[in-house]
Amino acid sequence: MSTPLISIAVGLLGVLAAGFLGACAGPGPSPAAAAPAAPAEVTLAPVFSDHAVLQRGKPLPIWGTAGPGDAVAVTFRGQTVRTVAGKDGRWQVRLKPLAASSDPADIIVDGRTSVTVRDVVVGDVWLCSGQSNMEFTVDDGGDTYRVDHANEEVAAADFPMIRQLKVERTVATAPAQTVKTGGWQPASPATVGQFTAVGYFFARDLHLALGVPIGIIDSPWGGTPIESWMSDAARSSTSIGAELDARWKEQVKEWPPERVAQYPAQMAAWQKAQDDAKKNHTKSTLPWPQMPASNDSPALPGGLFNAMIAPLQPGAIRGILWYQGEANAGRPGEYAELFATMIRSWRDGFGQGDLPFYFVQLANFGDENERVSRDWARLREAQAKVLDLPDTGMAVTIDIGDAHNIHPRNKQEVGRRLALIAKAKVYGLAPEVSGPVFASATLEGKALRVHFTSSGTELVARGGPVRSLEVAGEDKVFYPADGAIETDSLLASSPDVKQPVAVRYAWTNAPDANLYGDTGLPAVPFRSDNW
Repeated sequence: MSTPLISIAVGLLGVLAAGFLGACAGPGPSPAAAAPAAPAEVTLAPVFSDHAVLQRGKPLPIWGTAGPGDAVAVTFRGQTVRTVAGKDGRWQVRLKPLAASSDPADIIVDGRTSVTVRDVVVGDVWLCSGQSNMEFTVDDGGDTYRVDHANEEVAAADFPMIRQLKVERTVATAPAQTVKTGGWQPASPATVGQFTAVGYFFARDLHLALGVPIGIIDSPWGGTPIESWMSDAARSSTSIGAELDARWKEQVKEWPPERVAQYPAQMAAWQKAQDDAKKNHTKSTLPWPQMPASNDSPALPGGLFNAMIAPLQPGAIRGILWYQGEANAGRPGEYAELFATMIRSWRDGFGQGDLPFYFVQLANFGDENERVSRDWARLREAQAKVLDLPDTGMAVTIDIGDAHNIHPRNKQEVGRRLALIAKAKVYGLAPEVSGPVFASATLEGKALRVHFTSSGTELVARGGPVRSLEVAGEDKVFYPADGAIETDSLLASSPDVKQPVAVRYAWTNAPDANLYGDTGLPAVPFRSDNW
């Protein structure tokens, strides 16, 4: 019961139990028995705490609470800005854009009381969210969330200017004003084990390239669907919003308290089956247990946006990293619209225009011979569709997953590929690079010639001929195909298909993908058909 997945289940059960016990506890002390109210203390939003990294080069919102009508003054790096708290006690000021600085300074907030936040630096801040592969830590102290070469990575983590703010897992039925965090933690051998691995390796790459402080706000929750991360307004704006809400109401009916109580044991059994399969080099057939459906569940539509994203807005950040989709793989047809809507909604909430939004396309996992549902292939395709939105980027990981482990351990390369996108699109440190991207397929005799767009000039098949190719004729039946590379194009054919009309590459759940460009990045999985 010590693994993070089991902790999620036990924590969820605790949340459900706490809500029930709180409802049964009865009223608190009567107003007549209450002590005289003390002067309202001035407070800061939890993103502003000791060791914080603030975003450079942008107007900088700082906010918190005080007594209604109280005067508040915020001082930082030679700027002092004053305001008055509203009737609800909330206040906000905006500092002028700041230059990057590794020299620590204090934020001082004066109201009826004073607050001093120490060791604050200025650099770039990236929000990291999604589900378990973003939650996956550098080294959780066990064997579940632990990257390749974890001991070496932890020992080498002497980066005081890389800092993480961990947002605690919380669910809310309406947008929250605040959230609990673990405080900002500078990266060191004592702390980095609990950093989001993808976020840390991304931040390390940027920090070494830029020489400025990098902050990562770690706000994921494993096993959660995208609906949990969408505001009610965003979800309702989609063509399937009403369907999603109706589906949720039906799921709630299916989760009486006695079924909720069984969930931790189900998660324990699932995790044991995964661990046994890994040791035996097999694949577990035990399905992922469905999360409980209730207002306390992390699967609650809007619940995680309300609790773990809304309280961070309108904080100044440089961009967003997203690793999610596994929990939606069973409904891939819905994902493209939901994903695009979520991105627009988050950008609106942060109020900084088209914030860079870079995401990880799902890695290879499951049955590599799955050619019936192809759910993960369809989910990857849905993810790629949001690249039509401005300032989005996709890190392809089809070659670095683990067919038998939904949590692949090579997070270093995931972080590096995300950093490649940021270094090109945000920082202009290098030309934008990508692996081969399908452009077209044309018939040549008994083969299809596949053309690509790419930042490279040649195709490369690693470890032998091109694998995971398929072609089909008019009957729409796909057969394994051979692939002949001719510089920057590929000739795909099969003796079983005399006149091919469609070609697919790496378009199964767990393909053996070995096609690359000479940039060293993998080809994006594709299909030429829309069947």
